[in-house]
Amino acid sequence: MSIPSAKHPVDECRPLQKMLLFGIQHVLVMAATPISSVFLVSATLGLSADLTVNLLSAAFVLSGVGTLLQSLGPWGVGSRLPFVMLPGGAPLVLFLAIAQEHGVRTATGAVILTGVFYFVVLPVFSRLLKFFPTLVIGTMIVIVGVNLVKVGALLVTGKPGSPAFGDTRNLLLGLATIGFIIAFYWLFTGVLRQLAVMLGLVTGTALAFLLGGLHSGGTSGGGLLHMPQLLPFGTPQFSLLASLPLLLYSLASMAEATGQTVINGEAVGKETDARRDAPKTIRGDAVVSFLGGFFGLPLMVTSGENIGIVRITGVRSRFVTVAAGLVLIVIGVLAPITRVIIAIPSAVVGGTAMVVFGVVAVLGMQMLSRSHLDDHTNTFICAVALALGLLPILIPGVYGRFSPNIRILLESGVAVGAFTAALLNALFHHVRSPFQRGSAADRMPTAGFPTPAFGRARTQDDRPGVASPQ
Repeated sequence: MSIPSAKHPVDECRPLQKMLLFGIQHVLVMAATPISSVFLVSATLGLSADLTVNLLSAAFVLSGVGTLLQSLGPWGVGSRLPFVMLPGGAPLVLFLAIAQEHGVRTATGAVILTGVFYFVVLPVFSRLLKFFPTLVIGTMIVIVGVNLVKVGALLVTGKPGSPAFGDTRNLLLGLATIGFIIAFYWLFTGVLRQLAVMLGLVTGTALAFLLGGLHSGGTSGGGLLHMPQLLPFGTPQFSLLASLPLLLYSLASMAEATGQTVINGEAVGKETDARRDAPKTIRGDAVVSFLGGFFGLPLMVTSGENIGIVRITGVRSRFVTVAAGLVLIVIGVLAPITRVIIAIPSAVVGGTAMVVFGVVAVLGMQMLSRSHLDDHTNTFICAVALALGLLPILIPGVYGRFSPNIRILLESGVAVGAFTAALLNALFHHVRSPFQRGSAADRMPTAGFPTPAFGRARTQDDRPGVASPQ
């Protein structure tokens, strides 16, 4: 009989060459996010080429630093799970809105203030995590996955209404890339199968070259190194009122980080407790966001892409993302590598991302399958949260007539879904209704699972982040 290893697979070191290959795969899948984020900032604010290069360098370097913190978890900063950190998403939109209305120096000040705000609010937020059991987190992860699939799809299709929307060559590249990933995953075994996503991306890029679809991504002509410049926009300016959108968003970001911590633990097969482990992830987000503000970047957040990569490849070691973090830092300081990565067509990256993001949604469904959905109350909670959370994702601009401060929260489908599920879970499972005391419905078991009694003591299976036994 073999003796089991003393180390959990997430803590095991692989051979250097394998860790490097798997780390590069993580980087290639998520590289489009910092690139597109920086280019969007540059185009929106009319930045010079030199400033754009500087921000791109800072985005890669800070992404690398954040990835190292999350993967290694020194001093309780980082969850010691295979995480990658990125700029972009909703925080980027809020950063640009503040910059356009109050100036870019106020926007960088808002990022710094939000980094501090994370630490101030975290103790209170940690006490609320008991209201985020598997049902709530699984619902949120499904919404996150659907939203991310849409983000990846838009890289393939282009934005509706734009001249490039539905371009046949881009659609071909995106669908072909998905086909390549499927083919490699079906044909190969072992390491090559684990690298199917990266092989699909490389093959998709080669097809783009043959079709003349590669674009020149260089933003600067010469130089081997690009070192990030501190305070590229000058001294930050601080305004609590102007920072309010980001401060409010940070609450939703903490809820999302909680869900990602639990689902990452699920992906690597490591038992996680949201109340213990999520604050570590949030501290990592806070530290890197705080530092990023001094380099002119929007909030930095943990990425959902790499969780899908972990599940597809089955490689659970956090030292793979340590390798990815080091690669990101190298990319940030070596200009030629940056130019090569920028040349990868967005349609190819989008096709790859759709597969990876789809896996994230499936992970959320797996969590929901262990949430006693045979109980009609849990089904009702999940249904309402999904409906409200997916509304702004499926119908963009639905809240366009509301005031800007209200839109900040309502237009974040992840935040709406998470808070709706948490509120309904607390209402139905922690508050006793005066009209349902002793009713037959409360005592009737459903499909082998007892209906949870209102106000009952929480069992081990209800703890946030702990899966129910199969």
